[in-house]
Amino acid sequence: MKYGLVGAKGKMGKEIRELFSSHGDDLVLEVDVDHFVERGIPEVIVDFSSPNAVPTTVELCKRYSAHLVIGTTALTQEHFELLRELGQHVAVVQSFNFSEGIAIFQKLLRNFSRLFTDWDCWIVETHHNQKKDAPSGTALMLKREVGREVPISSLRIGGIFGEHVVYFANANEVFEIKHSALSRKVFASGARKAALFCLKAKKGFYNFLDVLEGGIEHG
Repeated sequence: MKYGLVGAKGKMGKEIRELFSSHGDDLVLEVDVDHFVERGIPEVIVDFSSPNAVPTTVELCKRYSAHLVIGTTALTQEHFELLRELGQHVAVVQSFNFSEGIAIFQKLLRNFSRLFTDWDCWIVETHHNQKKDAPSGTALMLKREVGREVPISSLRIGGIFGEHVVYFANANEVFEIKHSALSRKVFASGARKAALFCLKAKKGFYNFLDVLEGGIEHG
C-alpha cells in the first residue's frame, strides 16, 4: 500500500510509520509543519495531526485522488462538512478512536443503554498530560451512544494513553464498563485496517465501526 502521512513527525505519526513499515507499506508522502516530502502518489492518506491541518489534508486527497483515514480530535462542524464533501469523491474513514475495543464499547452502549434509562450515568476519561482537548472525542462518541445528556469528567495526568469508563448507578447497584489503551500501537493498527478498507470501499463517509463490520455507507 502506498500511503501519505500528515503529522509525520508527531508521536502518532511515528507509531503509524513504524507499524505500516512492518507490513511492507510504502510511505510516499510526508507532511508536517514546514515539512513536505513527496516520493510518489499515495493511494490513501492518514492524518492524526491537528484540526488546523484538515483543509490541507482534504486538498491533498483531492490532488492525488487518495482516500483518507483521519483520527484527528476536536473537529468542528466545518471540518465535518469538508470531510463529508470529500466523501463524495473518495472513501473517508473518520473516528476519534481507532481502537477495536472502543468500537465494541460503542456497540454495547448502543444496544444496551436503554436498559439503564432510570439509572444515573457518568463518563470519566483519562489521558496523558499533553492532550489538549477535553473532553476527549472518544468520550463524546460514547456519550452519543448512551443517548441522553451525560456529565463527563476529564483527567489529564501522567502518560496514560487513554482510559474511558462509563458508570451506571442506582441506589443499590453500580455497573461500569471500562476500556484502557495500553499503547499507541492499538490506534496505528486500527488506522491500517481502515486504510486497507478504503482501498476496497466505495466512495463515502465511514466510521471505524463500518470498517469492522464490513462497510455501511453513511450519507
